[in-house]
Amino acid sequence: MEEKKNNRRLIVRLGALLIRYAVPVSVVCCLAGFLTLMLLPVLAKNTYISENALMPGSANPRYSDQNTKDASELTKEIMNLKLTSTENHMGVQSLLFEHMSEAGGDVYFHKFLSPDKTFKPSRFFVDSQQQYKSNFEESSKNSSVVPGVNVVGIIRAPHGDGKEAIVLVTPFLSDNIRIGDAFSLGLGYSLFYLFSRTIWLAKDFVWLAADSKYGTHAAVAAWLKDYHEPIFYHSSSFLKSESLVDGLLPPEEKGPSYKQIDYNTLDDFQRAGTIAAALVFKVQENQIQTDKDNLNIYAEASNGQMPNLDLINVVNFLAVHRQGLHTRVESLFFMLSWKWLSVLGGILEWLGKVAFTLNPEWKFGLPSEEYVQGAAGLASSIYHQALGIPTGAHGSFRDYQVDAITLEVSLRFSLENEMTRVSYLLKIGRLLEGVVRSVNNLLEKFHQSFFLYFLTSSSRFISIGVYMIPFALLLVPLVILAAALCSYKSGGLNPLAKFYDGSVPRDYNESELTHTNILESASGTRTSGQETDVINLGLSLHSQEWFNAAKNVLFVHLWAAVVAMFPSVICRLSLEASEMKLLIWAALSCLTLFVGRGILGIFYPKFDIWQEAEAEKEPHIEGWVALKAFTLGITTIGLVIMSVINFAAALLGVILLVPMCLSVYPLKYLLKASIRKRTLLMLLSISFIILAFPPFMVVALRGLFDGFSKASFTDFWDWTEMLWSWGSATYPYLFFVHVPCWVLCFQVLLYV
Repeated sequence: MEEKKNNRRLIVRLGALLIRYAVPVSVVCCLAGFLTLMLLPVLAKNTYISENALMPGSANPRYSDQNTKDASELTKEIMNLKLTSTENHMGVQSLLFEHMSEAGGDVYFHKFLSPDKTFKPSRFFVDSQQQYKSNFEESSKNSSVVPGVNVVGIIRAPHGDGKEAIVLVTPFLSDNIRIGDAFSLGLGYSLFYLFSRTIWLAKDFVWLAADSKYGTHAAVAAWLKDYHEPIFYHSSSFLKSESLVDGLLPPEEKGPSYKQIDYNTLDDFQRAGTIAAALVFKVQENQIQTDKDNLNIYAEASNGQMPNLDLINVVNFLAVHRQGLHTRVESLFFMLSWKWLSVLGGILEWLGKVAFTLNPEWKFGLPSEEYVQGAAGLASSIYHQALGIPTGAHGSFRDYQVDAITLEVSLRFSLENEMTRVSYLLKIGRLLEGVVRSVNNLLEKFHQSFFLYFLTSSSRFISIGVYMIPFALLLVPLVILAAALCSYKSGGLNPLAKFYDGSVPRDYNESELTHTNILESASGTRTSGQETDVINLGLSLHSQEWFNAAKNVLFVHLWAAVVAMFPSVICRLSLEASEMKLLIWAALSCLTLFVGRGILGIFYPKFDIWQEAEAEKEPHIEGWVALKAFTLGITTIGLVIMSVINFAAALLGVILLVPMCLSVYPLKYLLKASIRKRTLLMLLSISFIILAFPPFMVVALRGLFDGFSKASFTDFWDWTEMLWSWGSATYPYLFFVHVPCWVLCFQVLLYV
């Protein structure tokens, strides 16, 4: 019992010590967090395959020259179809249907319309895929609407029970077919034909030729919506296939194979088993001068979701070690030219060499060039995960907890040359065959490897156990400083020097009212009478200021929620210019803020956040102290909750908000400090306030990506419109955590 009591006293004393030295401890933790963040590229590990059943490259590829010949012939047919007809709305689909049927697969058409992108606040709290079903039901009533048409083929596994499937998606633009689309369709058909003749297939194989009329993501998402949910609107809402084909396909394009189509089966939606994994394959349209054939891997899905790392590892292993392709992930290329990042990489490289000389087992550090490239890849991974928007059509699969990635090929030579096209078909065909064979070997879902990670390159990653460290180090100062502000005693430039403002009753001297003494009294080291008096005094010193601060914090959060709903109204005004939309949004936001504060001032006129305190009249806790304490506390809670939903967004949040929260201080007190301290603190406070201002953040990002000459504040409207149209959780975070924190810190700064 005595040992338990001593442990309690130790914890209390440690807490009191942290509160007493809150400022230096917070600064140290903040600097350590940023230092650890800069070390993440060095701490990245090489990828490895965790699931032994995958066995990539263990079997000889069956994809042969005959398969490449089939793919090349279909590619030429598609391109000739484009040349002979200027309006081939259904020509490509009919051609694919014919070839899939000849291969022996179950084939059908799937029709869809553009998803409803109208801003609806309820979209953040319901199924985001619901937009595809409701949109089709409403829009298909209009006979003038032209739907997109996917072609779906299924190969039933000869040695499977039909409970699992593997999906390959090859997008194409039906209105304007290009050589890259024709190449991917030819490749998809050759694999479809190959798998229809194999005996080792244990999972159904589904080939989805996705019509990109309204975007690849819309085509795939609409198909997945119907794949996972029953269709109750088949006869009433879907347009008949015969009328669809007859209306869209010119008579000269109706060949013999067209006449043999059984219209009664085209709309019969067929399913395979539960989707184990999916691959989206496409060819980069714009040729980039490069000395290697590159395979770009896109893995980020909605709200920071990532596929199991083993899927990426299998693709990387087969592409590099079997087919000689150079794999890469997306990077922020403008970071490659940052001199200070290169200097930091050189310093870390030198430290790594020193550590290696001391102990050869200390493998620390990277070459400077690799560090810069890793930092650019890491920043891209964090940014795209934090944005919450999929980087490809694979994001639709991840919404159904299906592991999927997008593979985009960037080739050295043009596909117009037939010999070049054949060599690429053989290489990429064997790559995709190897990936399908590895997934086919699985007896259960992907689970062995990581789901929470950042990629610095296609072969290096940072796990959650590592990147949680900077997040925790940056978040801890908010908790410590909030506790210190709650124990605030008296004024001065340093808000943590004393804990309460005002005079002290005669029965106690100033030293007895320190927070440490109050904590000691709670732990039983003081007399019971003195303990009660001190605690009561500490808890009763002007609770009105704390209550007023709490009401202010509540009002600001309610105001931010209302501001988040304004785009729903603005979008209904039929305005085209983003400048006008942003201007109306800003005007409504400012108007509601000032009107709301005026109304609240009527109900509690003593609300003195903007009034100078009269500390000489009675014991007083100034309003800004209580306001900042509440701000730090509620911001910490918001960031922790966001870390569960989208960790990357929460990480960017602490990077932007923590320095602002730590440095912000009323300007009226800064003016009383020495010139050096005044200049430093004012510079930090104002700089971090500006950097954390959401429109400024968007302008800075646009300037870094495309140049500051193209950046403007109207980009903020476009950015938020993109977030809500995709249903990104970053949008609620912005208005429930980031904006309220910024407004409250701005109030603290202007406290007079």
